Amino acid sequence: QVHLVESGGGLVQPGGSLRLSCADFGLTSAYYAIAWFRQAPGKEREGVSCISSSDFRTYYIDNVKGRFTISRDNAKNTVYLYMNNLKPEDTDVYYCAAGGERCSDDAWSQYNKWGQGTQVTVSS
Repeated sequence: QVHLVESGGGLVQPGGSLRLSCADFGLTSAYYAIAWFRQAPGKEREGVSCISSSDFRTYYIDNVKGRFTISRDNAKNTVYLYMNNLKPEDTDVYYCAAGGERCSDDAWSQYNKWGQGTQVTVSS
């Protein structure tokens, strides 16, 4: 059973960096693709990045390419999202989710196991 817990959010100035972690206390997430989503109040949840379960294939939406990096350590059952050059528009609650095996820009609906979210605020 997958049990995801996010951490690492906080308040950072524009241009700053954060590392989000998604730990799986159910110890089965190595079999799943993992994605990071984000959501602001009153807006739809948006897929940001994902990583496949076995070949570690990754995908990023256009407005985070070159700034965010996703990685996973299956031995630690943890997925990371390194966020650099943060902008105010990156302010959101960030969620990690597990589902399927393949990371793809047309597979956002496959994720059905969710963490509780962590707040990221980018402000001066």
